[in-house]
Amino acid sequence: MREFAVEHDEFGGGTVSIDGYPQSYVSTDDPELLVFGYVQHLAAVLETLPEGPLAVTHVGGAGMTLPRYLNHLRPGSPQIVLEPDEALTERVRRELPLPRGHRIRVRAQTGRQGVAQLKDASADAFVVDAFAQNQVPADLTTIEWFWDVARVLRPGGALLMNTADDVDHRHVARVHAGMSQALPHTLAVAAADIWKRRRFGNLVLVGSRQPLDTTEVARAVARTAFGGRVVAGRDLARSLGSARAFSDADAVPSPPPPTPPDAWRLR
Repeated sequence: MREFAVEHDEFGGGTVSIDGYPQSYVSTDDPELLVFGYVQHLAAVLETLPEGPLAVTHVGGAGMTLPRYLNHLRPGSPQIVLEPDEALTERVRRELPLPRGHRIRVRAQTGRQGVAQLKDASADAFVVDAFAQNQVPADLTTIEWFWDVARVLRPGGALLMNTADDVDHRHVARVHAGMSQALPHTLAVAAADIWKRRRFGNLVLVGSRQPLDTTEVARAVARTAFGGRVVAGRDLARSLGSARAFSDADAVPSPPPPTPPDAWRLR
């Protein structure tokens, strides 16, 4: 059973931790306050999508930081959050209430269960930020999974996936190999020291059936507090190296993070 906590601060915000690892920061007064770097990168990519409300499915709920952010900046956006831990959702709703008038629906389902029930071409964006035992679940990394997500996306829709890997990037290379088969136009965003393979960390992968505006994404990322480097297309494939896509038969979770949580693995 996962252990979770909500630690409130003097600014009216709260950090949601699962098994001792911070997962979300939520400010109910300022939904635009995004504390974690990878969340800023996800938001930067979403910023480049067409104006107006967006139909978005999220896999992984925790504090529901991004759904709140989208609800604030793009009012009327219909959003589905797939979060199997009902106790976590109940506590977050109680201690960090969702805003009035929101269109955020939380379903107590895993990613694979929830996506299987979604209609074809029903989402403008699909955001995957899910962890179990502090690792990206194996079944959210496979070619079968990516084909099902591609089915749910509208023609110009995009998949945004928060991944985590050690300095060799071999796991994320296999994840990217699967994503790029189903959604051939890809890019990735990460901090410079992660691209330089200096530490364990998060990389945001993005895939679409249609070309992505890499320049616009890079501008949006540059405006974030943490910044980051955007790598796309052949440059991304070259950076990660050749890899074989995971399948449902051989997939494994992402590497575990350093222990304790603030101990980086330095090369």
